[in-house]
Amino acid sequence: MPTTPPQLQRRRLVQTSEGTRAESFGPAEWGLLAAAATIWGSSFLFIEIGLEAFRPGLVALARVALGAVTVALVPRARRPVDRGDMPRIALLGVVWMAVPFVLFPMAQQWINSAVAGMLNGAVPLTSTVIATLLLRRLPGAKQLVGLTIGFIGVVAIAWPQVQAGSNTALGAGLILVAICLYGLGLNMAVPLQQRYGALPVLLRSQLAALVLLVPFGLWQVPGSQWSTTAALAMIPLGALGTGLAFVAMVTLAGRAGAARGSIAIYFTPIVAIALGVAFRGDHVPAIALVGVVLVIAGAWLTSRRERHATPAVTPGAPAAT
Repeated sequence: MPTTPPQLQRRRLVQTSEGTRAESFGPAEWGLLAAAATIWGSSFLFIEIGLEAFRPGLVALARVALGAVTVALVPRARRPVDRGDMPRIALLGVVWMAVPFVLFPMAQQWINSAVAGMLNGAVPLTSTVIATLLLRRLPGAKQLVGLTIGFIGVVAIAWPQVQAGSNTALGAGLILVAICLYGLGLNMAVPLQQRYGALPVLLRSQLAALVLLVPFGLWQVPGSQWSTTAALAMIPLGALGTGLAFVAMVTLAGRAGAARGSIAIYFTPIVAIALGVAFRGDHVPAIALVGVVLVIAGAWLTSRRERHATPAVTPGAPAAT
């Protein structure tokens, strides 16, 4: 079993690090990005289908359970990790999976999948803000401009929901909380992936999330009903959205860092909008579409590497605290 060097033992529970690859994305990075973006962009549609029969807690439980089973089938996922890192991995499961996975289906009881996908496009902004706080380094001028533009975009997306009434405003608010947790989780995953690889970290964080979700999911079984369509929707949502997509995203974040790696999220609103309109007849207000453009532009600017940026760390090196 890996041993923990003294300098790693002194790290804080919540911390992040630079990526291991500072160069522009190559074929491997673009492939990981495309996989995560396409799968996650379709997840909002599967969540909405599942909610036709299952309550939010059951949807969250099903996707994590199926994701954990999928990852566990890969032998490398069962490689040992240092016991000293288990609290970080368990916390990752809580903030990156357990809580957001409940918040998203709860929110989609009041807002449609297209809007949920558009709001999710702000994850790169939250990832960059949290990385700035954890690395104790202010973003450059491009990052600051990007954060401002992206924030305006998030307001534009959420504003029609706020005007529609308290219920829809609550749905948008729940998703905003979830994307802040996603940003924190993505940063926490970087140093863990660099040390152990994506699969061992992902499997253990999923199991930690599963422990929390089992009671909540079972509690909501009586309020659910059986539907073959909803059950079938849980298979891609879990195996792909909580399995393959997370493996791709954790790997990309370890290579490129949380801010640059989260560029995959830029494209999920486009996928979510296309599927929501095509299969669910979702209505997307014009101002929300403008907001999507602003969020994507802001997130892209935020992810740009500044010329004065410090070199990326190498795998296994102590992460910044």
